[in-house]
Parts: sequence; C-alpha cells; structure tokens
Amino acid sequence: MKKCNVLLPLVHLFFGVSSIVAATTGAGNETDYLALSEFKAKIVKDPQNVMKSWNDSMHFCNWEGVTCGSRQSRVTILNLQSKGLSGSLPPHIGNMSFLTEITLQNNTLQGNIPSELGRLLRLQVLNLGNNSFEGKIPANLSSCSNLTVLRLSYNKLVGQIPTEITSFSRLRELWIHNNYLTGGIPSSIANLSLLETLSASDNFFGGRIPDSLGKLNHLSAIGLGRTNLSGIIPPSIYNISSISIFSMPYNSLSGKLPSNIGLLLPNLEFLQVSGNQLEGSIPISLSNASKLERISIGRNKFTEKVGVHFGSMQRLVLLILAENNLGSLEGGDLNFITSLANCSSLVRLHLSRNQFKGVLPNSMANLSSTLEWMSIDENQIHGSLPPGLSNLVNLSTMDLQFNKISGTLPTEFGKLQKLQRLFLNQNRLSGTVPPSMGNLSLLNELHLQQNQLEGTIPSSLGNCHELLFLNLSQNKLNGSIPKQLFSIQSKLVGIDLSENHLVESLPSQIGNLFNLNTLDVSQNKLSGEIPINLGQCNSLEFLYMGSNNFQGTIPASLASLRGLKLFDLSKNNISGKIPEFLENLALEFFNMSFNDFEGEVPAKGVFASKKAISVEGNKKLCGGIPELQLPKCIIQTSKKQKSKRHLVKIVVIALSSASCVIVLLTFLSYRCRKIKRQQSPDLLETGSLYRLSYDRILKATDGFSSTNLVGVGSFGSVYKGIFSDGVIVAIKVFNPQQEGAVRSFMAECKALRNVRHRNLVKIITSCSSIDFQGNDFRALVYEYMPNGNLDQWLHQNSRIDVKLDEHQNLNLLQRISIALDVGNALDYLHRHCHKPIVHCDLKPSNILLDNDMTAHVGDFGLAKFLSELTNPVQSSSIGVRGTIGYAAPEYGFGSEVSTSGDVYSYGILLLEMMTGKKPTDDIFVEGLNIQKFARMALLDQVLEVADPSLLQEEARVNCNESSIQTRNHCIVECLISVIRVGLACSMEYPHQRMDISNAVNELQTIKDKFIRENERVVSA
Repeated sequence: MKKCNVLLPLVHLFFGVSSIVAATTGAGNETDYLALSEFKAKIVKDPQNVMKSWNDSMHFCNWEGVTCGSRQSRVTILNLQSKGLSGSLPPHIGNMSFLTEITLQNNTLQGNIPSELGRLLRLQVLNLGNNSFEGKIPANLSSCSNLTVLRLSYNKLVGQIPTEITSFSRLRELWIHNNYLTGGIPSSIANLSLLETLSASDNFFGGRIPDSLGKLNHLSAIGLGRTNLSGIIPPSIYNISSISIFSMPYNSLSGKLPSNIGLLLPNLEFLQVSGNQLEGSIPISLSNASKLERISIGRNKFTEKVGVHFGSMQRLVLLILAENNLGSLEGGDLNFITSLANCSSLVRLHLSRNQFKGVLPNSMANLSSTLEWMSIDENQIHGSLPPGLSNLVNLSTMDLQFNKISGTLPTEFGKLQKLQRLFLNQNRLSGTVPPSMGNLSLLNELHLQQNQLEGTIPSSLGNCHELLFLNLSQNKLNGSIPKQLFSIQSKLVGIDLSENHLVESLPSQIGNLFNLNTLDVSQNKLSGEIPINLGQCNSLEFLYMGSNNFQGTIPASLASLRGLKLFDLSKNNISGKIPEFLENLALEFFNMSFNDFEGEVPAKGVFASKKAISVEGNKKLCGGIPELQLPKCIIQTSKKQKSKRHLVKIVVIALSSASCVIVLLTFLSYRCRKIKRQQSPDLLETGSLYRLSYDRILKATDGFSSTNLVGVGSFGSVYKGIFSDGVIVAIKVFNPQQEGAVRSFMAECKALRNVRHRNLVKIITSCSSIDFQGNDFRALVYEYMPNGNLDQWLHQNSRIDVKLDEHQNLNLLQRISIALDVGNALDYLHRHCHKPIVHCDLKPSNILLDNDMTAHVGDFGLAKFLSELTNPVQSSSIGVRGTIGYAAPEYGFGSEVSTSGDVYSYGILLLEMMTGKKPTDDIFVEGLNIQKFARMALLDQVLEVADPSLLQEEARVNCNESSIQTRNHCIVECLISVIRVGLACSMEYPHQRMDISNAVNELQTIKDKFIRENERVVSA
C-alpha cells in the first residue's frame, strides 16, 4: 500500500484521473469507487470531516465508514451513522452489489430513498433511521430477499406500507415509527413469519389492528402507539407468548384486557396501553408476569379495586394507573401499595385522578428508596400522612393535592433532601408549617394552599434558595411575613400568601426578588406603606395587594415596573393623587377601588378603558374618561396654561399644511397598530399555565401535529400551542434521545428563570414529566411570537413557516431597531443580571419578533453563567462552540466562553442584516468572508455590498424628485455606519472588539440621525 501511495502522484501526472481510479480500486473494479464518489458528491455538510479521508491517497476500502470483503476488495459495509452528514443518497449506491449492510442513521440526509437499492440482493441490514428522507417506501426493496433488518424510523415518509415489503422471508426487525405513513396496517404483514420486532408507532395509519398479526409467532416487541387505531385489540395477539414489549398507547382502542393476560404473556416486560378507551378491571393475572418493568395503563376507563399483587415484579420501575375510575365505595383502595414494597427498582408511581378512597397505608414508608416521583393527587384519600415517608430519600416530587388528608405536616419532611416539588394543597391539614422545611435545599415548588394551617411562616424557608413558587394562601397563618424569605439569594418567581391573617408591613427586602413575576398578599391585615424597594422587582407582572390596611401614597419607584399587567390595590387606605407614570406601564387592569385617592383620573394607557380600571369608593376623584361618570375637575387657568393653549393653536395651523400629511398618516398607522395590539386575544395569563401536564401540552399542539410545527432545532422541536382558554404559546419539546438535550433543557431553565427583560423571550413555565409510554418528557413554554424569527425575514428560503411573500422585507429603520433590541438584551445579560450570562448561540433564527416587530432573544440551551461577577470578561466554561459562522474564532481553539464571544456573534449578525448574506454563504470561499465582503462598503462600494431587498424597500418611500439624491446619501451613510459597528464587534481577537454598551450607544446615535435626516427630507 505504501508503494501505491508513492506512485500515485506520478500516475496522476502522466496518465490522468482514470489511472487514479484504477490505482485506488486495486483490482481494477471501478464500480464501488465510482458509487462512493457519487455518494461523497451528494454530501453538502460534513461537520466531522468524514469525507476528508475519502480521497485518492488511499484505497477506498480504507476510507472511513467503508468495509470491504477480504477476497474481492468489494464494499460490503457502509457505516456512517451519527456523523452529522447532510445531503442526499444517490441512486449509484445500488451499483455496489456486494453490500450486506448500509447504516446511515442519525444524520440529516434527505430526498427520496433510491429505488435502486432494490438491486442489492446481498443486503441484510438497511438502517436509514433518524434522517429526513421523504416520499414513499420503495416497493422494489422486496427484491432484497436477504434483508433481516429494515430501519426507516424518524423520517418523513408518506403513503402506505407497500404490500411487496411483506414478501421479506427473512426479515426479523421492521422499524418504521415516527413517519407520516397512512392507509392502515396491512394484514399481509403476517407473512413476515420470522418477524421479531414491529415498531410502527407515531404514524397516521387509522383503521383496526389486523387479526392476522396473531400469526407472528416469533414476535417479541410490538409498538403501535399514536397511530389512530380503533376497535379492540385482536385476541390472537395475546397468544404470542414471546411478546415482551406490548406498546399501543394513545389510540382509540376499546374493549378489555383478557383476565389471563399475565399467563398468556409470561415474558411481558413493558405493558403500555395508556390513552385509550379500555374498560373493566385490571387483570389480577398480571401478578404472574414477574418480568414486568413498566406498566402504563393510565387515561382509560378501568374501574374497581386494584387486585394485582406486585410483589413478584422486582424489576418494576414504572407504574402508571392515573386518570381512570379505579376505586370502590367501601375504602381501603390503596392496600395494593403494600405489595409494591418488594419492587426494589421502583422509580415512578402515578395513581392520580382516580376514585381511590381510604387512607394512605403506613407501608408507603417501605417503598423502595429509589422512588423519585409519587403522585396520588385528585382522589378521595383521608386520614393523616403516614410516618416514615422520610425513608424515601430520593423522592423529587410528592403530589397529594386535591384530597381530604388531615393531621399535621410531619417535621421529618425536612429529611427529604432531594425533594423539588411538594404539592399538598386543597386538603385538610392543620397545625404549623414545620421549620424543618427550610432544610429542603433543592425545593423548587411548595404548594400548601387551601388547608387549615396556623401559626407563623417559618423564617427558615429563606434557606430554600432554589424555591421558585411558594403558595401558602387560604390558610389561617398569622404573624408577619419573614424578611428572610426575600434574601438576596432568592430565585422566587411566584409568591401567594393571600387569604391569611398576616400582619405588619411588607418587608422592604422584597426588592431583592429580581425574578419575581407574581406577588399576591391580598386579604390579609398588612399595614404600613407600600415598600419603595418593590420597584426593584422589575420582572413583576401581577401584583395583588387588595383587602389590607396599606396606607400612604403609591411610591414613584413603581414607575420601573414596566411589565406590570395587573395591579390590585382595592380596599386599602391609599391616598394622594394617581401617579401619572401608571399611564405608561403595560397595565391591562388596575383596581384602585375603595381607597382615598383624590384629584384627576388620567385618561391614557390603562385609564382609557372603563373595563380596565375600577375607581369606585374614591369620593375625591374627578375627570377621567366620560364612561366613568366622575365629576369634572375644577382647573384654574394660569398664564402659563394660556401660553400652552396658544402654542397648540399654532401647531394645529401648522398641521394643515400638505407637507405634514405623511406625519399624520404615520401617526394614524401607529395608533391602529397599538389598538390592534391591545385587542389581541392571546394575552397571556401566566398564572393559569404555571403547572402544565403532558396531557395539556399534547392537546394544545393537536398531538404534536406537523401543522403546528414552528421549527426544528438541535435538541428538539418547537410547536405552536393553543390551550382551551384560547391562550396561544410556543412550546419547545426536547428530544430526550438526542445527546445533550437534557443539558440544554436544564441550561435554558436555569438561565431564563433568572432573567427578565423586554427583549428576551419570556418563558411562561416548564414541564418535566413523562409521556403516556412512561418516557421522560421535557418542554418549555414561551410567549408566542407571531412574526417568526429574523432569519425568516432576512432570507427568502427560510420563509416556509412564516406567511411572507417575496415583497415583504425589513426596511433599514426596522433592521436598526431590531439590532438595538438585540444589543440591549446582550447588555442586560452581560452587565445587569444577578449573575452575568453568555448566550453562546446568537444568530438570526434565535431572534424572534412579536406583533410590533420588537426583537426578543431566545434559545438559551447553550447559555453559561460567568463565575466572577466583578469581571464579566472572564469565563467560567469550556467547550461551547455555538453555530458555525457566528461562533467566535477563539472557541475553535478551545478558548473559554466570554462575553466578547457574544459580541463577535452580534457583529456578524449586524453584517448579515445589512448585506443579506449569511456568514456561510456560498460566495465566501478562497479567503473571502463576510467581514471582508462588508468592508468593501467602506471603499465606496455600498451598492455592491448592501442587501438588494433593503435598497428596494427604501426606494418605495415617497420623496419628491429633488430629495432623492439627499435621501440616497442618507441611506448610504447609515449603512456604512452600521457596518462599521458590525466590523468593530467582529474583530478577530477578543480584546479588539467593541464593548456591547458602546455598540448600542453607537447604533442609537445612528438611528436618531437617520430619523432626523428622513424627517428633513420628507418635509423639504
């Protein structure tokens, strides 16, 4: 081989390319070499540089992913799984007649599956799973008579399962799940007599399950979940004793499970039939299926007591019986829990939303220490909490809400060191909240509302630094609100202490809660003035302080609560005038009734609608909109006011001139957009969405329908969700099987729960649960952005998911405004957060646009906190690469993450917005990049560099002929100025880059100048 390598250059020099082919094929057979070359030619993206080894310096049998037979040097295996390859599969692959295995799973290959694969008569394994192949399954694959494994799952295949496929006499595995297949499940599948695995879930088959499937005597796994199936499960299938995985969740299957299922299927490991219409009792014979690991039969119509003895199932990990009608009238319905004590591997126990009646057995304390999730909410459980629950040391979620549990809260709960969510609300608990609860250092949510708890709120809860939601409302708590609850380390997002007997003032330490979104202290006996420090809670949207004894005036510091939507101050002793700054807040409702306000009621903002305010019970008010029917205010006219009136007359006269028509039209257009925005139906009431189940998300997205798919990212998919109350959201569903998805979910949760800014995508809630098959399910719910992302507006080929035509483009002023929005968001993340945050993946597709085209930075899946608050340029993390083209060059050499890396991405973003070119555009070859391309604008070549659509858009502005030259000069100057900022931010070395705050100031100056020049041109 070394000799061949030495001679190769000489062969190339004297005899040409055809001789190279002969040299690399060794035996002179060029077929495989040419087919592989065609494969390489179809690859358009190769992030791992696999194709680098596919060159003429070595024999093709030594190329990465290629295996040849020892005798003929013909390719027998092509294995390039998980290489990140993009492109298509050429038909020439069908010429490699010695192939026995093709494994290309976990890439992003697209296009149709070539029918020429049917020529590969020796093929035994065809694995194309987890790609983006489209079209139908080729019928002539049936010619591959030696095929034993066919994996086509996680693609976009359509049409029916070809009947020809069922002629595979040796097929053992058929994986076609997660496609768009229709036309029912053909009964001829029964001809695959050696079939062991049939995985066809997540398709659109419809129809019934063929009775003929009972002939598949070797079947060990059958998966038909979420395929629109109806009717009964054929009894013949239960006769296949080799079945270990029986999975048919979320269909419309009816009937009963056979009473002897545990005897018929002795090898059963997974039983998953959740989300159907099955009825009757749960078969007692399941007690004999000792190999069971997962039982998921929730969301059906099962009734009666649970008579199964689970003691023999020592491998049992998951038991889901939730959302049925299980239980009886006589009680003792939870006695079966005692048998679960032998299940030493149990991790999740879901018994919620049934009719279970009786007490929680003391044997619960004997459940496996591996138990992480226990939910028995929404039943008819009474009695006290059993002792010994602290033995469940790995418990992260305990949900017993909506029952009739009485007694006191055990002090031993403080020993559950891994507890993150505790739901005991809507019960009959009494006594005090034990101080030991402060030991729960990982606690995220504590819900104890609607009980009969007494005593004071323990100050030790201030030690729960991970606490996000605290709800102690509708109890009998007294005393003051402990200031320790609002420590500087607090991450609280929602606090509800309403309907108690709390006294004294609201602690000034409330200002430490930078993440606070909702505060409800209504219906207590609180007094004193509204704390000035409350204005520091700039994430606050919902503030309920009604029915207390607050006094004094509304502090001016609340003017900083720019995002405040609902403010209830009713039934207090607040006095003074209504502050004018309330007109400028985002208020949707303001209740100031039954106080002692005086003076004029404003008429703008929230005060412009009678439905948005309540002013009754304030006898000293006047003015306001006519609908309020308040007395007119008596106003003394001063000389200064007369002067103002005279000025108004002059302005009115000026407005009559024809040159100002454009100004009037612009103003009217702005008002129309504002009114439309105020009337928008999808205003979010986030309080109702704090706790979302998998079920609600499934319904909101219409079963994760492709019609609701907004976009697909590295770690999951984003769907548009519409809840039953009409609220529209964006839901990012993470793919738990994708490496790094869980880390991305946790990173995004951690970052977004600590930040609030008008230019950041607002997270509403998260969902960490399980689906109906018992698999982990993680999703984030965001405010919906109806105008898509910036990438879709900048590039025509990205407009698939947004209804934009070729004439809809962003004008120059809009682009600068968006750039300012993004810059302000970065400045906030880098300098004004409690802990500085580096986004690490700034690019147009991660910048979302709302109704007003205001930009919001999203996708914090790669975000990192900086370790040193005093020096935010320092870094705390290694290895984040971001996206090619936008990631800072130093990241490619292993440098640590820094804020200057975000500034580099921001600079590239500015250049892309001005030039219309992506940094990975095809024109950037042979040393040319977007920076060098944009720098041409500084050499009087703006027209060659600028985005053509941008110039076309600006050309539509009405100017008289004499002003065109002036306006063009204004546009050119503005473009050059923005490009200068982009270049300054994207310098090669971090220390050379412009600071983000300076960049924002520069852009603001550019924008102001551009607006002034335009106004001057229009009025000329």
